[in-house]
Amino acid sequence: MDEEYITYQKAGANTEKVDIALKGIVELARATFDFRGIIGKPVIPIGHFSGVIDIGDGRALAIKTDGVGTKVFIAQEMERYDTVGIDCVAMNANDILCVGALPVSMVDYIAVQEPDPSLLESIVEGVVEGCRRAEMTLAGGETAIMPEMIRGARENRGFDLVGMGVGIVPKDKIITGDTIGEGDRILGLASSGIHSNGMTLARRVLLDKFGVNDHIDELGRSLGEELLEPTKIYVKEIREMLDSGLNLKSLAHITGDGFLNLRRVSKNYGFEIDNLPETPPIFDLIRKHGPVSVEEMYRVYNMGIGFCIVLPEGEVDYAMQIAEKHGTDCQVIGSTFKDSDKTVILKEERLRSAGSQFVRY
Repeated sequence: MDEEYITYQKAGANTEKVDIALKGIVELARATFDFRGIIGKPVIPIGHFSGVIDIGDGRALAIKTDGVGTKVFIAQEMERYDTVGIDCVAMNANDILCVGALPVSMVDYIAVQEPDPSLLESIVEGVVEGCRRAEMTLAGGETAIMPEMIRGARENRGFDLVGMGVGIVPKDKIITGDTIGEGDRILGLASSGIHSNGMTLARRVLLDKFGVNDHIDELGRSLGEELLEPTKIYVKEIREMLDSGLNLKSLAHITGDGFLNLRRVSKNYGFEIDNLPETPPIFDLIRKHGPVSVEEMYRVYNMGIGFCIVLPEGEVDYAMQIAEKHGTDCQVIGSTFKDSDKTVILKEERLRSAGSQFVRY
């Protein structure tokens, strides 16, 4: 990659080191699988969007934990804290969906520099709104006061927000991508913007040139408002598709790593994407002002597609009707092909996956 381009790693997020660490961590976690008999034993390998454990009677529990990353800094700079809770729910609920589970409940963890009641209440208001959109309960949570550890963009406004969600799924309805066939269609559901990934790179690029309150013509609003736009929650449309009996063979939440997330749920099939919608302006802005290479943009961001569904061609129209009924723009963006390397091809950009990267071909 050319030296003049800025990357996620140069911005301060070294995901390659994380990937190396994860290999050892996964092996440690696998050693625990023998600690349980039936109840609590994982029923799918580590590496899918959610962990799934047996809870007996033919049922399984999907478990996910995630946070909102450095999006909290944008909330602090904007002095607006009632939206990041939606992101926290979304990052968990959308991943739970990917194994075919119904998200049912959340707990949250808020670490703060200073326990200001108005700050905490505002954050939880967002979590509650996220739960409303995902049709989940907020069953509890934890607050930690850590002034020595937590620092923020504003004095006494430093915080971190993490949640854990659970969902339920019959064991014989778990979706892992093992039924994908050649020529299945990839349906892409629109994102609401940058969501909650790649914010470190976006902040490094954009806040060097603009203030959060600056109105950006291309966005039609201030930069901060755009960056704080909550992550879209896809629960209602995906659950209706599943309940209607559609054969959803694979579900992928397009978060960090972009369309490479498709490979997490595939078995010996690749994905050719040849019909992407117009890229939302926020991504064009990051790419231009970085500058950030097209390879890096598609590795870090969702680029306008927040969720993907793999299903038979004959079921596409019905699935699209359901998505549109719930106000979600969608379109067929590609198809699957037999490939033991699980390659992701972005045809219009002439990019293909190579490990955890995209390269030109």
